[in-house]
Amino acid sequence: MSAVLRVGNCSGFYGDRFGAMRELLEGGELDVLTGDYLAELTMLILGRDRMKDPSLGYARTFARQLEDWLGLAAERGVRIVSNAGGLNPGGLAERVREIAAAQGISVRVAYVEGDDLLDRSDELALTDDDSGDALTANAYLGGFGIAAALESGADVVITGRVTDASLTVGPAIWRHGWARDDYDALAGATAAGHVIECGAQATGGNLAGGVGALSAGLPGFPIAEIASDGSAVITKHRGTGGAITVDSVTAQLVYEIDAPAYLGPDVVTHLDTVGVAADGSDRVRLSGVRGSPPPAALKVCLNRVGGYRNSVEFLLTGLDVDAKAAAVRRQLESVLAGREPASIEWQLVDLTESDPTTQEVATARLRCHVKDTDPKRVGRRFSGAAVELALSSYAGFTLTAPPGDATPYGVYRAAYVDQSEIRQAVVLDDGARVEVDGPLSRRDCASSPPPPGRRARSTRGGGEDAQSRRQSRVPLGTLALARSGDKGGDANVGVWIGANHPRRDAAYGWLVRLLTPDRVRELLPEAKDLDVETYPLPNLYAVNVVIRGLLGDGVAASTRIDPQAKALGEWLRARHVDVPEELL
Repeated sequence: MSAVLRVGNCSGFYGDRFGAMRELLEGGELDVLTGDYLAELTMLILGRDRMKDPSLGYARTFARQLEDWLGLAAERGVRIVSNAGGLNPGGLAERVREIAAAQGISVRVAYVEGDDLLDRSDELALTDDDSGDALTANAYLGGFGIAAALESGADVVITGRVTDASLTVGPAIWRHGWARDDYDALAGATAAGHVIECGAQATGGNLAGGVGALSAGLPGFPIAEIASDGSAVITKHRGTGGAITVDSVTAQLVYEIDAPAYLGPDVVTHLDTVGVAADGSDRVRLSGVRGSPPPAALKVCLNRVGGYRNSVEFLLTGLDVDAKAAAVRRQLESVLAGREPASIEWQLVDLTESDPTTQEVATARLRCHVKDTDPKRVGRRFSGAAVELALSSYAGFTLTAPPGDATPYGVYRAAYVDQSEIRQAVVLDDGARVEVDGPLSRRDCASSPPPPGRRARSTRGGGEDAQSRRQSRVPLGTLALARSGDKGGDANVGVWIGANHPRRDAAYGWLVRLLTPDRVRELLPEAKDLDVETYPLPNLYAVNVVIRGLLGDGVAASTRIDPQAKALGEWLRARHVDVPEELL
């Protein structure tokens, strides 16, 4: 048995590239194949599936992939670990057994349970509005249940809600025999798991400034080679598309994080201690990661049906855009008076040009979003009322779509439960249960300080070199890279200086001074009334920006054009700032 565990991840979300499982199994050596299918939005989708059919509630794509490639995995001796069980890991485990039996494949299937807290949803609700109608309530479990399943001989391990990185951490615990208090090793595996959890994003997908490389075809999927001390090399199968670089790995390390103390169920991983260095072609080494005891409380994802929603979009062409928008707004609100929805939100997007040469650039868009607990108030009654204005409103009245029905939307909330209250267990093929103990010790705080001796500096270099008297006003993306995403109702943007910048230390010093909370609010005016936090990550030459509440009640309820903040970093990179010329 190799001293290094090779873990490849074939899925970053429910809907990722179907053939990735085959690509990783056929592409080269692999010990464990993981698949991450869950997100806060996915849990809501699975919750609605389960309402329609109690036997569902899991990611059916995963089962279809195993119909094609379970035999290949068994032939190659590759263990499979996935959170595709969602809200029904037992149901998916039984489906996998059916697939194996139908094809004559000998595999042992186990599943991990203990995350589902739906029967406690009222108790966990933060407000009265969040109680009573929860669709899902799932705690984020760690990797020790997965490790116990593998130790029990499972070839396929199905979980419900675990942290994304736990899919990698669990197999590493199993292979290397780590104890609960091997915090540095657990933190190293967490960092590696965080890098590969989103699949091809680690191999060049969605990389700022990297669109040119995509002309060569689809990027491959990442592999983490994890050593017994928790250090790891991120790589990919030879001959697959994309590239593993310091920047592609950094992009994932700063993706969807909060403070540098990255809280997990098994360990607090101090991201400001991660060392990142090239280790050959398509190989990047992670080392020096420090860990400390996990927090006392586990995060719980609560999803409930928030109500029903609908939208109409008016096209306003040519002159008098503001007057036209005001007129149709008055008309629609007047028609709805007495039966108006609980929430009406208007958005005017006016990118029209003077003397427009095409009708497209002559046209602004006025969007009306409505929400209510009564689907009739926001269904055809609403959208039909908009259509009925067609011959009675502004010149050039046009809608982009015919009237539609109301659709349900979900609301996300985070709650917390003490780890001692979780009863995690592994259920084996024969129905036997293996109980999984919780952490040895826990920190009773929301976050943890960096371990002694490794306290991060707030800046690198800088000095006079970064204080040029001559500056140029250019897009921030001329100098910096970024990746952004959602954390419930919050958004994060990780901004860093690329590995190939010739004066990286000086440029990073400038970046830290630039990205203060106040300056972020100036650059991103949609955050002007929100709490903004910034955290330097010197080892990564990065600054993490967290914008509290930008996404409201979460992706399923958001009316933003970018409800998951995936493009927020690219907007920030497009904003113009004054940059010392010698840094360009």
